[in-house]
Amino acid sequence: MAQKPSTPKGTRDFNPKEVAKRNYIFNMIKSQFKKFGFQPIETPSFEKSSTLLGKYGEEGDRLIFKVLNSGDKVKKADLKALEEGKLARFSNSLSEKALRYDLTVPFARYVVQHQNDITFPFKRYQIQPVWRADRPQHGRFQEFYQCDADVVGSQSLWQEVEFVQLYDSVFTALDLKGVTIKMNNRKVLSGIAEVIGASDKLIDFTVALDKLDKIGEDGVKKEMLEKGISQEAINKVQPLFSFSGTFIEKINQLKELLSGSEIGMTGVEELLFIGNAIEELGLETAVLDLDVTLARGLNYYTGAIFEVAAPEGVKMGSIGGGGRYDDLTGIFGLKDVSGVGISFGLARIYLVLEELNLFPDTVEDDVKVLFVNFGKEEALYCMKAIKEMRVRGINVELYPSDAKMKKQMNYANKRQIPYVAIVGSEEMKSNTFMLKNMETGEQEQLLLEEIVRKI
Repeated sequence: MAQKPSTPKGTRDFNPKEVAKRNYIFNMIKSQFKKFGFQPIETPSFEKSSTLLGKYGEEGDRLIFKVLNSGDKVKKADLKALEEGKLARFSNSLSEKALRYDLTVPFARYVVQHQNDITFPFKRYQIQPVWRADRPQHGRFQEFYQCDADVVGSQSLWQEVEFVQLYDSVFTALDLKGVTIKMNNRKVLSGIAEVIGASDKLIDFTVALDKLDKIGEDGVKKEMLEKGISQEAINKVQPLFSFSGTFIEKINQLKELLSGSEIGMTGVEELLFIGNAIEELGLETAVLDLDVTLARGLNYYTGAIFEVAAPEGVKMGSIGGGGRYDDLTGIFGLKDVSGVGISFGLARIYLVLEELNLFPDTVEDDVKVLFVNFGKEEALYCMKAIKEMRVRGINVELYPSDAKMKKQMNYANKRQIPYVAIVGSEEMKSNTFMLKNMETGEQEQLLLEEIVRKI
C-alpha cells in the first residue's frame, strides 16, 4: 500500500478559508504600508550563500537552508574536508546558494545592486516567504511569510517615530487591541556591556539577554557565565531585570546606570526623542514600552530595536520586530547608508486573530449563488445571467453537470453557498429565476435585477 503523502516538517498546506483569512491580513498591512509611502519590491527566493552567511550571527547561520549544487558543480565538493571531519567546510563546498533567511539582508543587497536607480531615502515594503531550519513549534514554522517595511538613506529618528505609528496603524486596522510595542537601543546595550566591563563579549551578552522570555533570568545568567562573562559583571547587570515604571521613569533609571558610557547615553537620548514624540502624537490602540532587556539577537542592528508583543493573555511569542541597521549596506560595498525597518509576523498574527475571534464574517468573499444545472438549455440560460452578475462583481457559479438535484444541493451546503438559483421551463418562459435561501429554505421567483439587488 502506498504511503500517504505529507508536507515536510515545519511547513503547511492552506485551505481556501485559511488563504482568505491570510489575504485579509496581507491586504490590511499593504493598505497601511501604502498610506505611509512605502513602495513594493520582490527579491528571489534564494540568494548566493555569500550574500546571507555571516549576516545573522553564528546561531542565524546554522538556521539557513542551503541549496545543493547540481550538475558539474557537484565535482567542486571538498572531499578532503569530509575526510578531516570538517563538516562545515564540506557543507559549504556543496552549496553556492541558500534560501533567504529574512527579507532585510536581500533588501540591503538589492539597494547596493540598484543604487543608481533608487531615489533616496528609499521606502520599500516586501511581503514574501522566508525559510529557517528552526525547530517547529506553536507559531514557529520553517517556511513562513514576512511582511517588511524599511527606509534606507536617512538617519532621522522621525523614521523610528513613524514605524511606531505604522505598527499602531496596522494593529488598529486589524482591530487587535492591547498590543505592546517594546523598544530598546543597541547603543544602550553596548553602554551596559561597557560599564560592566564586558565590551569584548557584547555579542554573547546580547544573544543571552535576548532569550530572557524563553529561558528566564537564571537561564540568561547561566548562559552568560558559559560564554565567559564574569559573575562580577553579571551582578552589575542585575538592575536590568527589575526595571519598572513608565517610559520616562525607565529612561531616568538608564541615565543613572549609563552615566559613565558615552555610547550608552547616546542611545538613551535617541530613546527619549522617540518616546517624547510618541507621547505628543499619541497612539490609537498600541502601547509603547521601554524594555531594557530587549536585544534582538541579530548582529546588524545598531540603534533602536523593536519587538511587538501580543495582547495580555494570548500565549504567543513576538508578532513583529525590527530596528536600525547603520552598517548593513556597507557589507556589500555601499558605505554610510543608514537604514531602519520593521517586520510583521504573519503566521503569529493569524493565530492571534483566530484565538481572539477577530476575523470578520465577510473575510471569505466566496460564491454567493449556485445556479442549478438541469441540462443544456437551462445551463445556457443560467450562463447568460452568470455572465451579467460577474460583470457586476458578484461571485457566482454554475454546477458543471446536470446531476441529481440532491447532489447539487449538497454541494451548495458543503461550500456554504447562501443562495441557489433554480431554472426550469416555467422560469425560462417568464425570464425569471427561483432563488432559494439555503439557510431559511425560503424560495422566491425573481427577475435577474431583483436577485442582484437582493445579493
